[in-house]
Formats: sequence, C-alpha cells, structure tokens
Amino acid sequence: MPIKKALDIGAAGIIAPQVNSADHARRIVQAAKYAPIGQRGLGIARAHGYGLKVREYMERANDDTAVIVQAEHRDAIEQIREIVRVEGVDGVLIGPYDLSASLGRPGAVDHPDVTGAIERVRTACAEVGLPIGIFGVTPEAVLPYIDRGFTMIVVGVDTVLLAHGAAAMLKATRGV
Repeated sequence: MPIKKALDIGAAGIIAPQVNSADHARRIVQAAKYAPIGQRGLGIARAHGYGLKVREYMERANDDTAVIVQAEHRDAIEQIREIVRVEGVDGVLIGPYDLSASLGRPGAVDHPDVTGAIERVRTACAEVGLPIGIFGVTPEAVLPYIDRGFTMIVVGVDTVLLAHGAAAMLKATRGV
C-alpha cells in the first residue's frame, strides 16, 4: 500500500487527496497508524532504523505520524463535520482549484460558492481544534487565509516558479 511504503521509508506523515467521507478518512488513518488506532503493518524498514530502533519508533509513531486529509470536492464539504471528527486525522488541507471545479466554478477560487465552502471547512476544523491549510499559486492568494488562522500553507507550483525564473533570465539577458 502506498501509505505504508511512504511512512516506512521515513516520511513524517501523509497528505491524502480527495477524502470525501468519514469512512474514507478512517481507512486512511487505518493505513497510516498502528494499533490500537489503525492497522498499519510493521515491517523492518528505514523508518525503524532497519530493525535497530523498532521499539523506539513504535512508541512514538502514532503521535508523530501526521495524517492530513484534503478537502477538495463538494462531497467532502458536505461531510466535513464528520471527517474532522475521525480519530487520527491531524489536519485538513483545502485544494481550492479542485474544489472550485467540483462546485461548477473551475478556477474561480474567489467565487462566493468556493469561499463559502472553504469557510465551512474552516468552521468545522475550528469546532474541534484541528489545523487547517490551503494551497495558493501566489503569496497574495494565501495571505488572507493566514490572517484567518490557516496554519498549513502551500504556496506556488514548481513548474510555474521555474517558468517565471526562466522568463526573468531571458528578459535580463534580452533573449541572447
């Protein structure tokens, strides 16, 4: 399973996309956490010091392994109060572009339907004290959310940053 593999090689946690129900969130947690919270299997791997630190790893793994679910579909918004109450979910990251598309407003992340859905997620997270995050293409896109208490902030896209850097170099050298 990809979740176990990522955690066994040493990832500090996972971000699971398109989590649209509490049942799906529970299955994600089950794959990422050891008993009694989940059902993650124990295999000797990098995260456990290749067998040399299994006991130490197991003592802290459930607390130290972050499980972040993404709310990026209208079904997730409808189920968000149940999703955030799933034991083992450590935070919610909003994918505003996918969310906008599922709401019939592709790319219109500032449309009231989309901002209303984002606010619904923020409210549900606040009710249970769960961290919330959001993605934005530019710093200007995420600054208003930082001001509203969002703490997991993802800014930029590598390909866009690379394209802007290349364009700036071309401009600086006048395309020589």
